Amino acid sequence: MTTTLRPAEPLQQRPDGGCSRTYDVCVNSRRVGSVHLSTDPGFGAASGVIGLLRVDEPDRGRGRGTVAALASEEVLRGWGCAEVQISVPAEAEAGLRMARSLGYTERSRNMVKELPAEPPALPEGVEVRPMTDAEYGAWAARSREGYAQSWIDRGVPEDQARAKAESSHAKYLPEGLATPGVALHVVVRDGRPAGHLWTGRIELEPGRWAAYVYDIEVAEEQRGHGYGRALMVLAERVARAAGETLLGLHVFAGNTPAIRLYESLGYRTTYVNSAKELR
Repeated sequence: MTTTLRPAEPLQQRPDGGCSRTYDVCVNSRRVGSVHLSTDPGFGAASGVIGLLRVDEPDRGRGRGTVAALASEEVLRGWGCAEVQISVPAEAEAGLRMARSLGYTERSRNMVKELPAEPPALPEGVEVRPMTDAEYGAWAARSREGYAQSWIDRGVPEDQARAKAESSHAKYLPEGLATPGVALHVVVRDGRPAGHLWTGRIELEPGRWAAYVYDIEVAEEQRGHGYGRALMVLAERVARAAGETLLGLHVFAGNTPAIRLYESLGYRTTYVNSAKELR
């Protein structure tokens, strides 16, 4: 039997040059699932995304998903993509095994926490305050640079990484400190900033919104003093004050201290995000 992809809609073109299309996964022309292929608006048209790959229950366990993924990679090569990304639900063990077997490397993961009705108190002696206009410019430049470098360190070409950092800030901080629904805080030690926290709101899935930690950082010389944990407690308090019951975040693979901190605070992984080069 032959597993192939059959277009289920016309090719969708975006103004930025990107494109997307949904395909039926077929076995001898019989539909057994679907997959959505696109280019990543953040990284640009050279980065493809395999999304929503599903095989119907009766046809699972027969390698259909693996062949569909390989066929998807061929489509993305035809679009001129140099890499492909895939996000797999953390509980989808078969999908995670398939991604590893096809050579995908984890880059990051998404995590979420169901917030308690009464958020925890900040640790005694920790001082936090809103970020000032005077601090914002330097922080924004440093944040974009750090975000871009995190992608570069995981194999993303520099131009794509910097484009991703610029587009993310433009999308989620279009009005800087005045962006609706956004909060930027600073943790202070001895009167000087020791770290920062950027929180807001995001649509985790269609129709499912949550509070979100966009950026958290503790100055290198201030690490090990509990400020990271204090800032995450602050994020919970900010989210609860805004009426949210979920708090999500994104963490890069290899950032073991951060992952351990989040897990100790009750966060669970929802998606594992991986990528590989298309040769």
